[in-house]
Amino acid sequence: MGRGRVELKMIENKINRQVTFSKRRNGLMKKAHELSVLCDAEVALIIFSGRGKLYEFGSAGISKTLERYQRCTLTSQEPNIVELETQSWCEELAKLRAKYESLQRTQRHLLGEDLGPLSGKELQDLEKQLERALAQARQRKTEIMIEEMENLRRKERDLGNMNEQLKQRVVKTLDTFWNYPSHHSHSHSSAANPDNNSLPHPNPLLDSLHIGYHHHHEYAEAETSNHHAHNFMQGWLL
Repeated sequence: MGRGRVELKMIENKINRQVTFSKRRNGLMKKAHELSVLCDAEVALIIFSGRGKLYEFGSAGISKTLERYQRCTLTSQEPNIVELETQSWCEELAKLRAKYESLQRTQRHLLGEDLGPLSGKELQDLEKQLERALAQARQRKTEIMIEEMENLRRKERDLGNMNEQLKQRVVKTLDTFWNYPSHHSHSHSSAANPDNNSLPHPNPLLDSLHIGYHHHHEYAEAETSNHHAHNFMQGWLL
């Protein structure tokens, strides 16, 4: 009578479970070694125990076998990835082409071209769209004109303020001129010496307006020349 089929389930007893793990682990590594030797195969075996301990076997080295595995996996997946990306780009290109054609068609309709295929409702919608665009353009034009008028008013106010400041400065300058102290002194000296009334008196405002031209210099030079002439005549008479 043969042995019955043993049900595979986790061993509840920890000691028995550890003993079974050690025996079967060693047997599995032995089989992996035999497979690599007998069949000239590259075999890699990685085992983690229930406590997290690592056991490994590699006929050509674990790292080398894992790198080879990753290259094979990526190579097998690359065709599918490229195909999916190509399909996605084709769909996106088709959407963009349809949108571009729709925008071109709308632009021609706004310019009054290719209106033949449009129905009455489409023409009515187009008319409403043009009216809205015209209303917005007029509103924007009005806003720009109002802004320009405000700028002109602001400039006008600034110029008015500058004009007022200049006016105040001129008035202040004139007041200073009329209240100039030398004006009174010349008036008293003229009253005391009536012979000098025939000679014009220097004016500070006129001197400032006639640059490089001074009356009193001419009078001084004339008096000096007359004095020299009298001296010369007196010497000759002697």
